[in-house]
Amino acid sequence: MLPLLQDPLTDNLVTVLSLFYLIWIYSWAKKQLGSAKLAILFAVIVVYLTFFQFRWLVWIPVGIFLFAVFGKGVLEKMPK
Repeated sequence: MLPLLQDPLTDNLVTVLSLFYLIWIYSWAKKQLGSAKLAILFAVIVVYLTFFQFRWLVWIPVGIFLFAVFGKGVLEKMPK
């Protein structure tokens, strides 16, 4: 495990972000699959395999979100 994830505060933050991703994936899967039971099964499997097996992956969507919010201006200023 990475030394960054040894901190209890960071560990709790990873757990909260994983729950957020679980709800996000569940709502998406419910729309796509049409079944709530199948959607919760899909969401639990994806979140478990992704974020509890490899806990450092929880930070990638956070980084993408921050880049999407704060990095738009940087990409617009680059010459084409």
